Amino acid sequence: MGGYTIAIAGRPNVGKSTLFNRLLEQRKAIVDDVSGVTRDRQYGVADWNGKLFNLIDTGGFVPNSADIFETEIRKQVKIAIEEANAIIFMVDVTTGITELDESMADLLRRSTKPVYLVVNKVDNGQRNLDATEFYSLGFDVLYTVSCLSGTGTGELLDALVEPITQEDVDAALNEVELPKFAIMGQPNAGKSSLLNAMVGEERTIVSEIAGTTRDTIHTHYNLFQKEFILIDTAGLRKKSKEKEDLEFYSVIRAIRAMDEADVCLLVIDAVNGITAQDVSIFSLATRKGKGVVVLVNKWDLVEKSTNTARDYEKLLKQKIAPFTDVPVIFISAKDKTRVFKVIETALEVYESKKRRIATSKLNEVMLKAIESYQAPVVRGNLVKIKYVTQIPTHVPSFAFFTNYPDDIKMAYKNYLENQLRQHFDFKGVPIRIFFRKK
Repeated sequence: MGGYTIAIAGRPNVGKSTLFNRLLEQRKAIVDDVSGVTRDRQYGVADWNGKLFNLIDTGGFVPNSADIFETEIRKQVKIAIEEANAIIFMVDVTTGITELDESMADLLRRSTKPVYLVVNKVDNGQRNLDATEFYSLGFDVLYTVSCLSGTGTGELLDALVEPITQEDVDAALNEVELPKFAIMGQPNAGKSSLLNAMVGEERTIVSEIAGTTRDTIHTHYNLFQKEFILIDTAGLRKKSKEKEDLEFYSVIRAIRAMDEADVCLLVIDAVNGITAQDVSIFSLATRKGKGVVVLVNKWDLVEKSTNTARDYEKLLKQKIAPFTDVPVIFISAKDKTRVFKVIETALEVYESKKRRIATSKLNEVMLKAIESYQAPVVRGNLVKIKYVTQIPTHVPSFAFFTNYPDDIKMAYKNYLENQLRQHFDFKGVPIRIFFRKK
């Protein structure tokens, strides 16, 4: 992660997530929730007086139950110490100092990183007095807050952002703005080999950044005038005694990586063909409004005749219908065939996803299309579409203003979508269409 990173650590139920959400609330709309859709997001970008920092909530890393094991807590603290520049150590004034607090304090004191001791639930004079007992944990300064009401968070934020430099802010902003591509697909479809083929020999220029969740690895790619972040879910296996359900984990991981990404690179094994799970990853990506590029890997192992690729693509598109305006690239990660094409295409899809079409141009093209094929009559009335405009959202969305917004059928909506796709390049990008009353 670029920029300055602060992690929140503490035993369960002291209010880590409440503080996390409160600190993120302060920020302006620079980042729309980095992880996006999941409610239990563990990572966000906060902004205090123009100083940006990454915030990690380690609470999401361990099962949140009272009988939590010392080992899990240690793991959490370790993550915080490894990943962050500074640590917020949270305790709860209503319970006083517990054994777990003491053992965490012990670990944190040994770290060289700055630790901010935050006593939560301090909302009256008596509790303010009670909070002083936490000085015995051995940290110089103590911040009292009430996360629910927000008391004290201002002073805490002032202290947190003090060491942050302009370079940190630039790095965080830069990371927010770089295109993010997630590599997804079944185990053994060749995700890792694709990643290696993409960044391969040039590993020296590519810095590895461990993802904030232990489930994704972020790789910063900056070569040949192309710069983006690759989110890789491969190579992360839960090592456990029991035979764990890998499918289940790979789906959860895929969803996490997908939430962070702008474009999903769906890797399919050419020999096995597209599986039901690939199709469900694909449709989830389109529902979440992500760009998609389908990569048919191990193409070197397929016996070919004249139209093999064309027929394969046709079959594949039948399975992912209705959204078939998607680039399909036949690659071999092992032989590095068409790997650069993958990068170029992903960047094109990313650009299309951000495209804004001038309202005048949109109306000129779309009103013609509407004229040449009118919407079906509703209860004997003509449906008139007078005007169309693009709505500013992170997925290309268009509003058509009409006298009968609720009566326009799916078939006509699909016609409008196809016209938009034909005239403006939205390959690989889901489109949303809305009908509104004038």
